[in-house]
Formats: sequence, structure tokens, C-alpha cells
Amino acid sequence: MVPGMTTHGGHEPVFCTVVPPHVLDKLAQAEDPALAGPARKTLQRDAFERTQRRLTTVIGAPSIAAPAGAEAGKPHRTIYDARHRTDLPGKKVRAEGEEPGKDATVNRAYAGLGATFELFLAAYERDSIDANGLPLDATVHYEEDYNNAFWNGEQMVFGDGDGEIFLDFTIPIDVIGHELTHGVTQYTANLTYFGQSGALNESMSDVFGSLIKQHTLGQTAAEADWLIGAGLLAPRVTGSALRSMKAPGTAYDDDVLGKDPQPATMDDFVRTGRDNGGVHINSGIPNHAFFIVATTLGGHAWERAGQIWYDVLTGGQLKKDALFTDFAALTVAAAKDRYQDGEELQAVLKAWEQVGVRTA
Repeated sequence: MVPGMTTHGGHEPVFCTVVPPHVLDKLAQAEDPALAGPARKTLQRDAFERTQRRLTTVIGAPSIAAPAGAEAGKPHRTIYDARHRTDLPGKKVRAEGEEPGKDATVNRAYAGLGATFELFLAAYERDSIDANGLPLDATVHYEEDYNNAFWNGEQMVFGDGDGEIFLDFTIPIDVIGHELTHGVTQYTANLTYFGQSGALNESMSDVFGSLIKQHTLGQTAAEADWLIGAGLLAPRVTGSALRSMKAPGTAYDDDVLGKDPQPATMDDFVRTGRDNGGVHINSGIPNHAFFIVATTLGGHAWERAGQIWYDVLTGGQLKKDALFTDFAALTVAAAKDRYQDGEELQAVLKAWEQVGVRTA
């Protein structure tokens, strides 16, 4: 097994956002125009970007090489400012190695790209998103009142939020890690962004987004909050984050946003045609399985639990259209392969049993 190898004959970029469509749909129906307006505009912008991404997929995404003279094993970050427009990438405002400026959003984006690079390199010996030194580009201050952040197959893009429901999308480092991990998945298992494989795609981003936050803070599995997007919701919102891996379905319960719909087990699996077959909803099930493995094993979650998940993502056996049962079986095999019949294997078996996913 070659770490980080692409196994499915090329990569198809997909357009992946951190705020699910069902959340924005709910907001768009709010009676208050200050809440509904930005949500509707965000949905329209996301639909446009998604279409653009499909066109790029058809004609082929450009290969982005590391710049001449770039040092292997070091990040190459560039931050751009869209100045509240939608032309990408925007004006270059910070390059690799430059000192922080006055714009806190630029500085957070730069630091988040670096933290993501560092986790994958330090824990898994992966040199950037593609394992080959891919430059990390990000655009901040995208559009006006834009309530999302996304990976478009080539770069990161961050909105500033509307200030009413969502704050600046560079605030939670796990949101940055989440979106960049979509790039890692794109270059490895390339999981189809629909149904259970799409939920696995989303879950991979939540898992490694959380690990990037934990790695940056030096937290153990017991110390981590296991929330995705803590700090992103504005003070008026009744909620703590976008998602909870520890307790799916409890991240928010708000008059405007509604209640977090994520299930923790297969008993509550949601069947829907929306959100690409519920990719942001049913990801709660594999998310919770990972949480159980990590907290059962204890210590730093990126070490053993994260290693097993990374082995499956990059190992070449995970099919594009994998179901939860396929993924679970591969985690069992990966745990056996790396740790034999130790506590790691028992933790993996226990976790999938608890969330109701068969492993054989």
C-alpha cells in the first residue's frame, strides 16, 4: 500500500460545502428578510458553483503542480481576497512565509491551511492534499453575506457569514480542515457524492477536520469536544455547532434553523432525495462510529483511530460507491492488518455494532 496513492484512475473534483442545503433551505423560509435573503443568495451561488464544477469535471480539472523551487514536505499557501465579489481567486494578499497582516480572516485561513498540512504530514507522512506537494490556495471575503465555505476541486473559498446566523467561516479550524479533506478524498478513494458513499465522503471530512483541530490544540480524545463548526453560529442561534460526532442530532435546536437532523445509528437512517441523498445527514452514523473507536482507545485520536481510517481512505480497496457496510468491513481489515488482534480491532468491531452497521 502506497500512502496517498490515487487508486481509481484519476480524480473527479466535486463541489462540497460545509453548511448543508437543508440548513440553508430552512433559513430561506424565515419570515425575517435579514435571515432569508442571505440564505437564498447563498443557495443560488452554491447552485451556480456546483454547475461550474460539473463542467470542469467533464472537461477535466487542471493539474496543479508545486511551484519551482518549492521544498518537499513544506506547505505552499497563498491567500486571496475576493473583496466581496465572486471572481476567483481574487487579489493575492498573503504568500507562503509572509508575516501576518491586519486582516484576521486572512491570518486564520493561512493558519488553518498550515494546520491541515501539518496533521497529514506529521501523522500520515502525506505531503499536502494530493501527497505530492499540492499548493494550498484559499480565497476569503467571498460574496456579500455568504453563508458557506467550500472546496471547489482546486481551492478553498470562505464567506464572511451574514452575522445573524453564521459568523466568519475561517473561525473554526475544523471547517477549514473539513473542506480540505474533501480534496484528500478527491485524490484517493474519490467517493461518489451521493447516498451512503456521499455520507462517507462527508464523514471523512468531519473525522479529519476534527483531528486537525485536536492536533492543533494537543487534545486527547477525552479532551476534545467532537463538534464540527463550534464558534461558527452567531449568538442568537440556539446551538453549539453544525454537527456533533459525540451526539449526532444535538448540535442545534433553533427556532429558525430547526433541529439537527443527524442520526447516530442505522435505526434512524434518513431516506431522502435532497442533499444528494442526505450526505450531510447520514454522515452522523460513521461519524459516531469513529468517535466511539477514538474514545474507546483513548490518547490522541489521530494516532490509532485516525490511522485506521486513513489506511482505508488511501489503501485502494474502498470503492467509489461504497456503502457503510463496505467501509466498516475495511476498517476491520485495516485494524487487523496494522494492529493484529489487539484492542484496536475490538474497538472497531464494538463501534460499528453500536451504530448498527454490519462488518461482515
